[in-house]
Amino acid sequence: MTNPAAQQFDIVIAGGGMAGSTLAVALLQANPALKLAIIEQQAEQISSASFDSRSIALAAASAQLLAQWSLWPELATRACAIKHIHVSDRGHFGKTQLTAAEYQQDALGYVLEVEPFGAVLSGKLAQYSSLSRYAPNSISAITSTQQHQLLTLNDGTVLQTALLVIAEGGLSPSRALAGFSVQERAYQQYAVIANLALAEGHQHKAYERFTEHGPIALLPLNAQRYSLVYTVDEAAVNRIMQLGDAAFIEHIQQAFGYRAGVFTAAGRRASYPLSLRVSGDIVRHRTALLGNSLHNVHPIAGQGFNLALRDIAELVRQVSTAPQDIGGYAMLRGYQQARQQDINTVTTATDALVRIFSNRSRLMALARNSGLLAMTLCDELKRPLAEQAMGLRS
Repeated sequence: MTNPAAQQFDIVIAGGGMAGSTLAVALLQANPALKLAIIEQQAEQISSASFDSRSIALAAASAQLLAQWSLWPELATRACAIKHIHVSDRGHFGKTQLTAAEYQQDALGYVLEVEPFGAVLSGKLAQYSSLSRYAPNSISAITSTQQHQLLTLNDGTVLQTALLVIAEGGLSPSRALAGFSVQERAYQQYAVIANLALAEGHQHKAYERFTEHGPIALLPLNAQRYSLVYTVDEAAVNRIMQLGDAAFIEHIQQAFGYRAGVFTAAGRRASYPLSLRVSGDIVRHRTALLGNSLHNVHPIAGQGFNLALRDIAELVRQVSTAPQDIGGYAMLRGYQQARQQDINTVTTATDALVRIFSNRSRLMALARNSGLLAMTLCDELKRPLAEQAMGLRS
């Protein structure tokens, strides 16, 4: 039954960051007649908290999805291709390399700063008159009926929708309001992120280097820079964040070594705690989770946003093929069944990597280095890693 006092929508998206905004573009690209709304806690067109100085690693398959949604042509000029990936364990014999040429690809993936991504999404969303935006705002109450979700916003506005999609990030407040439970494992680790300038070019090579301090990922950016993701324990993060720029660069150079070259400057630093958060359910009554609100994983393998893009692709497919009732049981069940295995595989594998490469046991070090060496010697053992990097294995 329709509530006459409520504003009516086909789909309401809670969260206007990267995942929520990309979903809105993809949905409207597939069906411009949909009446959509985005509820976003930040006042800006796209949240600066979501689109900060971070970078994301995009698998080759993810770039294909962005092309399908008419986003990649604008993003490609700002993205830096990854043509080589070097994985090593500092102080040990194990290492392996992946190259795009081995698999007859132009690139294994791409690295994109999220701020320009936000600008491209804003431009796309501005083209659709069927999209409404409620910001700064949030959901204060959810009331379910058989055919709708009734959403009361914190300013008293009432929205009625056939489908609510929650894409607010790992600490989503609307997820709890909708009745979802979350399983969480804190890693007692922090990610320190910054952009690093290089004395010489990076030749499109990415690094995942495991050190006694924690994994260090270096992702190639345009303008002779690397995006750094440095995993450290809780005891070290404050000390590292308080270092001056010169001392910070020296610390990273010593921790990583000189394999990637000489670091000459560092941009603004940020840090955030790392944990695994996975919702117990993917869907509930007329509600679907997506992106970090559904699965918040460790950045060790760069899988987080790629996983979210596959959520988006499947949800768009389900909405586009729903016979009548968007948000009905059959549609949501299809979304859940299609996404469950991929999510389980990635979250389990990522969690295992954290445990294996954060373990200082000599026996564990021997086992992981033997595995890296085996991949170097046997292409068939290395292929699954390459397919995962390219987004071809889910």
